[in-house]
Amino acid sequence: MIYRSLGRTGMQVSVACLGTMTFGWEPQDWGSDEETAQDIVSAAIDLGINFFDTADVYARGTSEKILGKALKSSREKVVLATKCHGKMHDTDPNMFGNSRKHIIEACDASLKRLKTDWIDLYQIHRPQPSIPIDETLRALDDLIHQGKIRYAGCSTFAGWQACEAYYVAKSLGINSFVTEQPPYNLLDRRIERDLLPFCRTYNWGVIPWSPLAGGILSGKYLDGSGTGARYSSSDPADRLKQVPKPKLMRLKALADRNEKSMAAISLAWVANQPGVTSPIIGARSIEQLKESAEACQLKLSEKILRQIDDIFEPGSHSIEYYKADFGPNVRPI
Repeated sequence: MIYRSLGRTGMQVSVACLGTMTFGWEPQDWGSDEETAQDIVSAAIDLGINFFDTADVYARGTSEKILGKALKSSREKVVLATKCHGKMHDTDPNMFGNSRKHIIEACDASLKRLKTDWIDLYQIHRPQPSIPIDETLRALDDLIHQGKIRYAGCSTFAGWQACEAYYVAKSLGINSFVTEQPPYNLLDRRIERDLLPFCRTYNWGVIPWSPLAGGILSGKYLDGSGTGARYSSSDPADRLKQVPKPKLMRLKALADRNEKSMAAISLAWVANQPGVTSPIIGARSIEQLKESAEACQLKLSEKILRQIDDIFEPGSHSIEYYKADFGPNVRPI
């Protein structure tokens, strides 16, 4: 397994980060039950993966509980990341967002579910402009000083929001974010315009989520059905109409010429991008986990990278596949 520094922290993390958003959902709902999830975590550790990502809102706490059990005997050997922001109660307006109250209470709740004394990377899952960023940062700084979290990060922040957080923390003399977790894949290259250059300049770790665009880049939607896949069970009509089949067919041809799968080429491309630390991979089986972990370690030639750019223009955005906010009982999208 290849390991990289997590931004400027000095922590070494595997180039493949195992995401656990599917843990706790029913298998027929493209999720993983507890037994399967624990097997996947065990296999990931055997492969050398030491970086695990979850969030309190994933299956509303169930993902954290399953992951906490699975990592019980390996806790000190792994880098554990979780997130807060999403709605954790249907009616309580304070069990949501980036306020000091919610961050501190959400962190304590995550620690209990994860059965751990500390969280290595605690991330703000989405920006919330209605909450002053200094309130959010002060709460995280207090958690660091209390030893409950080691580092703080953010997820799906715009470039200007990441920059604002950096300079507000600097002016206050407190800890700031050290990582950003953005959506990044061949169908969504928007972060190349400003966010990724910002992260490279200030040495933030970058942990891309949805590197396969919800499975679209694996080729499973090329026939228009996506049977058993994410979008076939979640308002498929709108998303499937957006699938850029001509580009995907060109990607498939490129993958075939190089005797690789579309998924392997797509994952390797993300992992090969300057500034990227660890793409977040998901897996419903040990075989899928192994394939994804190997793909993240695959080195692509300059020729292949140029051919990919010819298909998917740098800085471009081809499909809308995620929502900006979380509702109650949010399902992965």
